[in-house]
Amino acid sequence: MDDTRGVASGEIRDISLGGERWATAAVDAEGVIARWSAGAEALLGYRPAEAVGRAVGALLSADPPDSARRALAGGEPWSGRIAAHHRDGGRREVELLAFPLRTGEEGTRWLLAAAAASRRPGQDEALMRRAFTESGVPIAIYGADLRLLRANEELCRVIGRTEDDMRALGTGFLPESRTNAEVQRALRKVLSTGEAVTARTFHRASAEKRDRAWALSLAPLKDPAGRVTAIVLTGFEITEEYWAREGLALLNEAGMRIGTTLDVTRTAQELASMPVPRFADFISVDLLDSVLRGDEPTPGPASGEVLMRRVAHCAHAREAPEAATRIGEVASYPEASPPARCLATGRAVFTGPWDPDYHAWMADRGRRGPLPDLGVHSLVAAPLVARGNTLGVALFSRRTHTTTFTEDDLTLAEQLVGRAAVCIDNARRYTRERGTAETLQRSLLPRGLSPQSAVEVATRYLPADSQYGVGGDWFDVIPLSGSRVALVVGDVVGHGIHASATMGRLRTAVRTLADIDLPPDELLTHLDDVVGRLASENTDPVSDEDIGASCLYAVYDPVSRRFCAARAGHPPPALATPDGTVSLLELPGGPPLGLGDLPFESAEFEIPEGSTLVLYTDGLIENRTHDITSSIDGLCEILTHPSPSLESTCDTVLRTLLSPRPEDDVALLVARTRALDASQVVTWNLPAEPALVSDARDHAITQLATWGLEELTFTTELVISELFTNAILHAEGPVQLRLIRDRALTCEVSDTSTTAPHLRRARVYDEGGRGLLLVAQLTDRWGTRQIPSGKAIWAELALPTG
Repeated sequence: MDDTRGVASGEIRDISLGGERWATAAVDAEGVIARWSAGAEALLGYRPAEAVGRAVGALLSADPPDSARRALAGGEPWSGRIAAHHRDGGRREVELLAFPLRTGEEGTRWLLAAAAASRRPGQDEALMRRAFTESGVPIAIYGADLRLLRANEELCRVIGRTEDDMRALGTGFLPESRTNAEVQRALRKVLSTGEAVTARTFHRASAEKRDRAWALSLAPLKDPAGRVTAIVLTGFEITEEYWAREGLALLNEAGMRIGTTLDVTRTAQELASMPVPRFADFISVDLLDSVLRGDEPTPGPASGEVLMRRVAHCAHAREAPEAATRIGEVASYPEASPPARCLATGRAVFTGPWDPDYHAWMADRGRRGPLPDLGVHSLVAAPLVARGNTLGVALFSRRTHTTTFTEDDLTLAEQLVGRAAVCIDNARRYTRERGTAETLQRSLLPRGLSPQSAVEVATRYLPADSQYGVGGDWFDVIPLSGSRVALVVGDVVGHGIHASATMGRLRTAVRTLADIDLPPDELLTHLDDVVGRLASENTDPVSDEDIGASCLYAVYDPVSRRFCAARAGHPPPALATPDGTVSLLELPGGPPLGLGDLPFESAEFEIPEGSTLVLYTDGLIENRTHDITSSIDGLCEILTHPSPSLESTCDTVLRTLLSPRPEDDVALLVARTRALDASQVVTWNLPAEPALVSDARDHAITQLATWGLEELTFTTELVISELFTNAILHAEGPVQLRLIRDRALTCEVSDTSTTAPHLRRARVYDEGGRGLLLVAQLTDRWGTRQIPSGKAIWAELALPTG
């Protein structure tokens, strides 16, 4: 209709009544002029740009009569004479016809027809009849039996039928409308309630590609007794407005439903499923393999034949021949195919059976395999491009859809795919960063635990769900002198590469501090200083993350079966003894690492051989599926019923306590304690007298013979002589000599001095200074550690093989 296509310019066409030209204007529900015809400009002098947007009351020279007020308030037609302002400042008397046009819940719109007041009284009725017949708005009148009585010329033009043909069809505004039932319900409602209602309907002529939308106003015509004798129906085309709203609604929904995760495949599936069936019958999403790997795609358009992997598709119908490529398969798109064309141009391609390139593509697919009968009547291929990078293609096809794609749909598809492409690219970038962080994380975790005899160990590291990112959890098992072992679990605050790198630095620091054999509380104090220095060095303006961590450090001695531990902001370990008792060890709760100037305390326990220790990070007990108390209770319940192996214990703990998509990383270390047999350890307490060095050697030689280690006699004599001599020269009180036969032979001498010896290079004429250098050359490892009574110097010799 001409008048509806003039919305943008604010103009509508004039009408002819009784041979006289009448000016027209359209007024919205707020009384604001929406359209202004050329005749209206000639009548009152205002150009469309001056009239549109003004209140219609501002053009009146006097208040309208009461009859006009009542008619306008009731939404009923009105005709009469009224005074209006002319642009030149004068006053004009005009004849005015007002027709209500209801278009929806927003209120009543009006069509005004006006002419200079030169006609004779008594012409109103004839003019009203001609206004009905020649109105530029479709109008129909229905009787009380809901059968069509009259239809004006515009309605006949819109429908494409004569008034008689329409009467023969019975009821209905648009007989071929797919929403005709809604119109029937609206007519019956007006008849039963006597009140005006609105409705909406759709109609498409055979030559058109999509439905035209109409807003309908149905008003009752009543007799003096108030009975409804007829119904007047007026239509107002809202096609452009309707489809624009539908497109905006689709884009708005896409913004909420696409990109809910940082997973490339799930984001692609959201794009494929969201617009079906509203926008297309079938949608597929194919991506370049580099995108799925998280690699940086090649910038700019892609040309020539393109290989892409089907990531997602969705069909409205159960039978979808378009889905010839299965999920996960690689499809090849020749240069002339719609997907390759859209990638080369960077713009969406509209194609279908009328396009020779479409048939060439189908023929090419037929050579590669059985050609399905797609039955597609229109297809859009839109490139997935974000930040200048080509990611893939989305295909939209209509097979059973009532309308074919239009140029507006092409634009909508580009906007829809453009939004989705940004989400997919965000997921790709996250996949790359997560992969880097996870690779770094796993490279920093111990790949193989060092051999030791103190505990049997099983470990697990489980990264968080992809949307949370890899964290900084770690575990470690560190062999110490005297067959002891250190067990460590820690957790760095945050996720991503920054947390993984910090974790690696802290794990290295713990191993370094463990090498000097510090007690757990002292080790955590030094580690706290390390975290503080890392925080002070974090001057990166891009990363403002705080550096913090928690840690549990414990040492187990298989000789004394003593377990000494300290924790820094970390959950305590669980202990299950062989008699079935399960509990959390009561360790003093130290502050998290990085706060500084706060003390840490150790606690020591005697643990029976065969006990099970469980060390873990907080991701195990803090999650959405369980609160901390129930998680700890669940852990204790699992330990109450021991599994056949520690590996199965780890699996049971993770399966029971964690959700399928954990929100935080989890590091789990399960250790079963062992104890060295009394026959593997021998101890002598000797006075600190030089004459007893030979006695110490004799004790050692005798014990080596008992253990069948005569091959080590010469080396052991030298080592014990140097260590014992060093003790009696630099310390007072008794000296203890201890030999431990485990994976290696450990010679250990303890004294009351707290001064640790160190290697030095003796000069030619020095009488001493060569002892520790000799020990270092003859043994595999040596070192010192602080003990409650002083210090211990130890050295390890490899056992003979064979």
